[in-house]
Amino acid sequence: MQTLKQSSLLEKDTKTVQKLSLNYRRAKHTDHSPDLNQLAEQFNYESCCDSYWNPVEFSLLYGTPLWEQASESQKVLLNQLYWVAYYSQIISAEIATIFFNQTSATGLYSLEGFRLVCDTLDLETSQERCHIHGFRTVIDQVEEKLFGQRVFSYPMRSLFRETMIFADTNRFKNWWKGVQLSCFGLISAANPFLACQYLTVRGIRTLNGKLIQHKLSQFHTKYPDAKASPIPSQISYYHFLDESFHFNTSTILSHDVTRCLKPPTAFERQIANLGIRGCQKDHYHVSVAVNGIFWYDPALYFPIYTLLRSPSFGLSIEEAQQMLIACFSEETEGLHRSFKTHDEAISSYQVYLEPLDFISTDNKQMKLMASNSISSYLKTQKKALTLFFQQQTLQ
Repeated sequence: MQTLKQSSLLEKDTKTVQKLSLNYRRAKHTDHSPDLNQLAEQFNYESCCDSYWNPVEFSLLYGTPLWEQASESQKVLLNQLYWVAYYSQIISAEIATIFFNQTSATGLYSLEGFRLVCDTLDLETSQERCHIHGFRTVIDQVEEKLFGQRVFSYPMRSLFRETMIFADTNRFKNWWKGVQLSCFGLISAANPFLACQYLTVRGIRTLNGKLIQHKLSQFHTKYPDAKASPIPSQISYYHFLDESFHFNTSTILSHDVTRCLKPPTAFERQIANLGIRGCQKDHYHVSVAVNGIFWYDPALYFPIYTLLRSPSFGLSIEEAQQMLIACFSEETEGLHRSFKTHDEAISSYQVYLEPLDFISTDNKQMKLMASNSISSYLKTQKKALTLFFQQQTLQ
């Protein structure tokens, strides 16, 4: 007969339990949701429309001819639009996180002794909603003022879409991605190992964010008077602090808690590796427009074209087209900076995955991501720009 109380393998692993407890206590004690909610309520674009919000190099199309030819006021605008574009992508990631945190918690709560893990994921889910509210408040005001419409952002939407907002996709790919995400949600909610493996994927994605968001957060901490820094900069700072704990959670669950579960079956290994492969596909591309977000730049042509034709830049059709050619199809400082970030991401992902013996060699080495190159990027842009100009002529 079974005894009334049986200790789980997690409860027997006191070191891992201590890591989980410390991370949860600190995250709860330093929860910045109230700060972010207050900042969102206080935000008024007019009060900081003349200020940089990020370090200068984190500006839209930094290091390209557009940046080099821009006036000071236009550079400030490009800096702000980097914030808008970057956090539009973060919203997409956090919408997905809200759902998969819960499916993972469902899969793990079925085991004895896993309440602490689930409570941590619940706290983080609440924080994600707060982050999204803060980002959207700023983004909506900026785009309404500048364009009167959404350009880099989008209405709230289902998570069963391409995770990358500007992706190399079509209707079939969108549908197939939705099917895959739906199936993984169902399977992981009933499978503790795969519930943990969502956190492996989340860890990689959060690690990419940490590479950039740490630098964005420093704009606030290095501001002459931090309390007077622009509200978007403060939002970047508090979001980074929350996400640091989220990354700790991902690492503990994917590296330590996994060891407290039964060894994965061949099927579970395959699903876990498909998830990492999907990350590689999402992060394969390199964006010269938004360094640090691995968007497919041809999908960004129209938003950038809209910006160039707006009163803020006032370019003619011909001038806007020539600027697109100069920025996207020619080798620039901005392109080299973006590939450097891409290389840094590959190296950090390799280190993160190295201890996991169920990850395939191709995934550990990030072979798909590493196969991208500057020559391949430029070839893609030249072909895509020709098609884009033809489509614009027909409209």
